Amino acid sequence: MKIILDIQRSNPQAGVEPYYQQYTVEAEPTERVLDALMTIKRSQDGSLAFRRSCAHGVCGSDAMRINGTERLACKTLIRDVAEKSGDVIRIEPLEHFPVQRDLMVDQSGFFARYRSVKPFLVAAVGVNEREHIQSPEERVKIDDPTKCILCSACFSACPVLSENPRFLGPAAIVQAGRFVFDSRDRGLEPRLDVLDQENGVWPCENHFQCTRVCPRGIKVTKLINLTKREIKRYREERGEETAEKAEEEAKRGAEEAPEEGRT
Repeated sequence: MKIILDIQRSNPQAGVEPYYQQYTVEAEPTERVLDALMTIKRSQDGSLAFRRSCAHGVCGSDAMRINGTERLACKTLIRDVAEKSGDVIRIEPLEHFPVQRDLMVDQSGFFARYRSVKPFLVAAVGVNEREHIQSPEERVKIDDPTKCILCSACFSACPVLSENPRFLGPAAIVQAGRFVFDSRDRGLEPRLDVLDQENGVWPCENHFQCTRVCPRGIKVTKLINLTKREIKRYREERGEETAEKAEEEAKRGAEEAPEEGRT
């Protein structure tokens, strides 16, 4: 079948503003969108820029917006996004990222957020010669977040980031949860300064877009809510307030102050 790929092109460094360019490709319904892109790159337009690596849904490097939804090009079949010959498939770069060129985006800010949550084991006990044993029940608590491949599809799909670009973002919170709920880790405490602040976990509004687009089926929104609950539990045990509650009280005080002035 013939399909038409309507691809957003741009080259900010060369001063080229975004525009759409169409390419016609012969493709089988069972082929992948990545295959069609590679056909264009190899035989029609070598200047087309996009990222790819493993081509098996493991590295996450070819995340992009396909027909308005964040997907991995290597996991999206032509038949998933085109029903018949002549159909148009629109392909755009991820949102909330500076575009480097065409479908390639600058992910440095995304990975800075990732690094900020300490995405590594902070051992709960000292290093010794024995293994840190986990029970099956303890392991299952981190099964979901360990699937994350940092494709950044959830970051692109998050509507909160459109209003608040400083929000930590769903992927970083997933990575934090990977260790917050790990029985071998010190958990929440070393990550609290990043998670419990106005741009940490609290801006999430449960839109579930992150969960819908995750190519690994991670229940992202659920994990964010579990992390919020863990922070509240931690603060309550110490007689402290969460950043969310402190902000709410500050806003309430600011709203009441003008009324007191009028009386």
